[in-house]
Amino acid sequence: MAKTASDLVQAAKASIQQISVSQSQQMLDDDSIALDVREPEEFAKGHIADARHIPRGMLEFSVETHPDFQDKTRPIVVYCKSGGRSALATATLQQLGFTNVYSMIGGYDAWSAASNDAD
Repeated sequence: MAKTASDLVQAAKASIQQISVSQSQQMLDDDSIALDVREPEEFAKGHIADARHIPRGMLEFSVETHPDFQDKTRPIVVYCKSGGRSALATATLQQLGFTNVYSMIGGYDAWSAASNDAD
C-alpha cells in the first residue's frame, strides 16, 4: 500500500529526536547550528538569527559540501514552518551520518509564537 506524506513524516518522527523551542534556544545558545529547511521565500520573510538555510529539496545535495556542516558531530537544530519537513530532514541527516541532530517541535511557527509571548 502506498504511503502518504503524513505517513512518511510520522515514520521520520519515530526515528529522530524532537526538542522543544526552549530546548532549541538552549542548544543554540551553546553553539549549536540552526538549520532552516524551508523554501527561500519563507526564509526571506523571517528566520532564527544566524540560521543556515538549505531548502529541504536540496539538503542531500548541499549539506555535505556546506562549510558549516563538515563536523558531523556538531549539534544541529533543524526547523521548518511547523515540523514536518524538519522531521524528514533530520532523518535524512542521520542517514548521511550526522550524529547530533534534532528537529524542533512546531517549527518556526512555534519559535515565533514563543518569541512573541516573551515580549
